[in-house]
Amino acid sequence: MCDRDANTPKSELDLRIKKLKSYLRQNNIAAALIIQRVDLFYFSGTSQQANLYIPADGAPLLLAYKSSERAMAESHIRRIVALNSPKKIAKILRQNGYDMPKTLGLELDVLPANLYFNYQSIFENAKIIDISYAIRLIRSVKSAYELDIMREAAKLSDEVASRVPELLREDMTELELAGKIEAEARRLGHQGVVRMRLWGGEMFYGHLLSGDSGAIPSFLSSPTGGRGANPAVAQGPSGKPIQRHEPVLVDYFFAYKGYLSDHSRIFSLGKLSEDLMTAHAAMLELQAMLKKLAKPGVRSGEIYEYALKKTTAWGYADYFMGHGPERIRFVGHGIGLEVDEFPFLAAGQNLELEEGMTIALEPKLVFPGKGVMGIENSHVVTRDGLEQFNSFNEEVIVI
Repeated sequence: MCDRDANTPKSELDLRIKKLKSYLRQNNIAAALIIQRVDLFYFSGTSQQANLYIPADGAPLLLAYKSSERAMAESHIRRIVALNSPKKIAKILRQNGYDMPKTLGLELDVLPANLYFNYQSIFENAKIIDISYAIRLIRSVKSAYELDIMREAAKLSDEVASRVPELLREDMTELELAGKIEAEARRLGHQGVVRMRLWGGEMFYGHLLSGDSGAIPSFLSSPTGGRGANPAVAQGPSGKPIQRHEPVLVDYFFAYKGYLSDHSRIFSLGKLSEDLMTAHAAMLELQAMLKKLAKPGVRSGEIYEYALKKTTAWGYADYFMGHGPERIRFVGHGIGLEVDEFPFLAAGQNLELEEGMTIALEPKLVFPGKGVMGIENSHVVTRDGLEQFNSFNEEVIVI
């Protein structure tokens, strides 16, 4: 059905599981049950409907619902069994030599209440413990294997951006341009699905916003929103015609082999006003400063505080990362298999940066009635600061 050698390597899965087992033992948790789709892919190499049982001591067991055949073909987990009902989990565990755990770790940050109660009844004698924070910390530091994929995703982001000048035309709608750009991304291998962990969070390919639509807020935890195709979506590109001399934000993800590159560039048909160009130059300067600041050991919140201090001194306090009372209080976020990974470069965050963490840094200014100026690139934390993955021209691309 598939080439197992093309899937997540066994050595990679073994290392990830080893890290989780170490956490379980250190915290006296007998086992973990991984359910959330992205975590499941991270630890097992398959995103098929399944539960991954990882004891603190002993081999993991993958219980696959649908498709169990694909799960067996895609995962290097050695012990995989078909499961047609969660009611049989306890029986299957015992049949395979596992004792029922007295403590069980679950991803309580995303587990629906009905499923929680269901698993509570299956593991009736176990104390349920939230291990979601530990899982997110493990996932935040990327391996060489993951970084290679993310670098390739960034190259593909650059390639997509390079096609925008030949696609952008006056009076075409945001949605029409979005469709053309997204077709190019698919041609290059974009997987289509862009995943978020936050409950209720969702995105398509990203945000393509022109002129004043770039300053329209929405529900998403993002400095930009946009009109969207309709109120049911309420974000992203709309039927607004693109005009000359207005900024066109192309803030798109490239999703490749599960991993994401987050990438923003500003385009325009004809020159922009001097105040907008000055604002963009300020955000490029800020990005350069933040890349030097973001070293191992620095608290993630310090980076936002520094950015806020600088933009305030430059006179942009009312426009930094949004406008009005609903401005977003961050300047970047972790990126990987999901849009919203650790760390968050946000107000009040105390998580210290580590080498190997990957961050989408996005200093932006949002001007009501005018649009968005700024930049976004994906990076990895090194001992010297942030190493940028993307290389496409960061200046405003005037067509």
